[in-house]
Amino acid sequence: MGVLDLVRGGGEEDAWGYDAAYAARVQPVFDALYDQWWRVRSSGAEHVPTDGPALLVANHAGLLPWDAAMLTTAICRSWTEAGAPASRRPRFLVGDEAFDLPWLGVGVRKLGGVPAGPANAARLLSEGHTVLAFPEGSGAAGKPWAHRYRLLRFGRGGFAATAIRAGVPIIPCGIVGGEEAYPRLGQLPVLARLTRLPVFPVTPTFPLLGPLGLVPLPSKWRVAIGEPVPTAALGPTAAEDRAVVLALAEAVRSRVQDLVHEQLTQRAGAFL
Repeated sequence: MGVLDLVRGGGEEDAWGYDAAYAARVQPVFDALYDQWWRVRSSGAEHVPTDGPALLVANHAGLLPWDAAMLTTAICRSWTEAGAPASRRPRFLVGDEAFDLPWLGVGVRKLGGVPAGPANAARLLSEGHTVLAFPEGSGAAGKPWAHRYRLLRFGRGGFAATAIRAGVPIIPCGIVGGEEAYPRLGQLPVLARLTRLPVFPVTPTFPLLGPLGLVPLPSKWRVAIGEPVPTAALGPTAAEDRAVVLALAEAVRSRVQDLVHEQLTQRAGAFL
């Protein structure tokens, strides 16, 4: 597969810009990253329903959505084993800046990326999609190395309110490996402003090696998908109760943090 295959279209796009033919063509790249480069070990994918909507909530690392790609790969493999249609694929919410990245922005959209926001999340869930959300947002890319795997606040709990209104389960996910893929040594605020990125990180290879510095390091990844947290019994009106929303959001954040710690404990080393 040539470089142009990573950016040009492959077939018909849906209303969100998702291109199933393109996703099928690019998936072998993700499979190679999953199996050989990052040697991902995943667990709990059976908790994600093969049909019907669900909201998955995970921790985030780095500007590029590699964690969404690896989580998607783990889910799709589980769905394939369960006999789900090949056309079914999770959709992931990403910051607007991802769509402004040259070359990569097109691919993010065609692979199922959707601009993050309550309205888009609600619509996706109403259409029956499995939705991946990363409530730490772009701020996760600015965490110093000493604070890796310490989750930031999950905003104002918008994801929890959206799940309550839709009556869908929230499924916590812990992802380990992304922090070492791009170890952040610092950041360059001036370049962040010039490039209109939330942060312009400095890693051991970027920007020293230019575009080659965007190649992630071969860290060992672990993906843990926890048991669903039901919301249907709360009723849609509970989404207007800030106390309920914030309590649910914090409970999910705590569970994601626990999953991250569990995976760090079980991982023998970050690279070996």
